[in-house]
This record gives sequence, C-alpha cells and structure tokens, in this order.
Amino acid sequence: MRLVCISDTHSLHHKMSLIPDGDVLVHAGDCTGSGSLPQLDDFVRWLGALPHKHKILIAGNHDFCFERYPEWARGMSRDQGITYLQDEAVTIDGLTFFGSPWSPVFRQMAFNAREEEMFEHRALIPSDTQVLITHGPAFQIFDFVPDVREHVGCYPLAKRIDELPALKVHVCGHIHESYGFAIRESDGVKFANASTCTERYRASNPPIIIDV
Repeated sequence: MRLVCISDTHSLHHKMSLIPDGDVLVHAGDCTGSGSLPQLDDFVRWLGALPHKHKILIAGNHDFCFERYPEWARGMSRDQGITYLQDEAVTIDGLTFFGSPWSPVFRQMAFNAREEEMFEHRALIPSDTQVLITHGPAFQIFDFVPDVREHVGCYPLAKRIDELPALKVHVCGHIHESYGFAIRESDGVKFANASTCTERYRASNPPIIIDV
C-alpha cells in the first residue's frame, strides 16, 4: 500500500505542487490557517477532488473548527469522502490506521494538552495500530526547533510508540522546521514529519511517499 503524506498546509493547498498518486492520502493536521469553517470548506472540497481512493484527515492546533464545531466539521469532511479521525481507528485493506490531533500546550491553541493529559490521550492508541497519525511529533523524533535549540515533541507519545508491537509507520507534522523521513534501525518503523509548509509558511515541501 502506498501512503502519500502531507500536513500543515495552512489554507495554502492551492499553492502546492503536484501530489503523487497513491492508495491513501494522509493529512496530519493544520489544514486551515485560522480554523474557520469557510477555510475548512475550501480545503475539504480540494482534498475530496483528488483522485486517491482513500483520504484520511486529522485536526491540528490551528484547526479550531474541529474543536468548536465538531459535528459540522466532521460532516463537511464526510460529505467529500474524507475519513476524519479524532482518537479513532479505521482499517483499510487490512491495515489499521489511528489518528489523534493532540499536541503539547502552545499559545492555548486547538487540541492542546498538558503532559499528564497527554498520557491519557496516548493510552487510547490501540496496540494493533499499524499506521499512527498524530499532529505533533514524538519527543526527539522530527521535533527539533533550531531557533530555540530544543526538542519540543511529546514524551508520552514517544513512550506509547515504543509499546506498539504492530506499528509500521508514524506520520506527523506541526514542527515545520523538522520536515523529513527516516527508518528506525532498531525496529524498522518509518517516521515522517510531512509538514508541507516551511518555517516561513511556504507550501513548498513535497509530499512524503511511504510504501507499507
């Protein structure tokens, strides 16, 4: 199965370069700039029109619409053939995906949680998860911010990832500066920070392709 991974498009999706073909198109959150319903409507119509058979979307810290108007936002996604996951799982062609929007507290934005709350959110990730999609990265995995010289990822997420025996892929975004892909030597898990926007909010990072 070929996954095409993007994230952090921030309402700049129309400025992206060509999106490659694949079986599942994954968006790891921050599809909008300010989280308004009109921005979401524009985005889901664009995403829904793409030719990929399956599309999975989670929310990010900018996507207030999913936090404030959950039924409307979910319905808008569903109407365009998009599977929205909020601490939920879906199985596609035998592969189990789990999506979660939470990230550590930063400027009181959407789906922010303190570390003690994060342990509760991460405990919801089922042990049979094969493709994990979260908005924020795990601690010390594509989470470095050069300006402050700090790793800002989620420790409870990193701990939970190490407890998932079936995990094959983790896709995230959020930290634009840490866009990239790697395979962990110890267990072969594939990690991607698929942030489309750069730290200067240019939608120029290409989608990351992952074959599972």
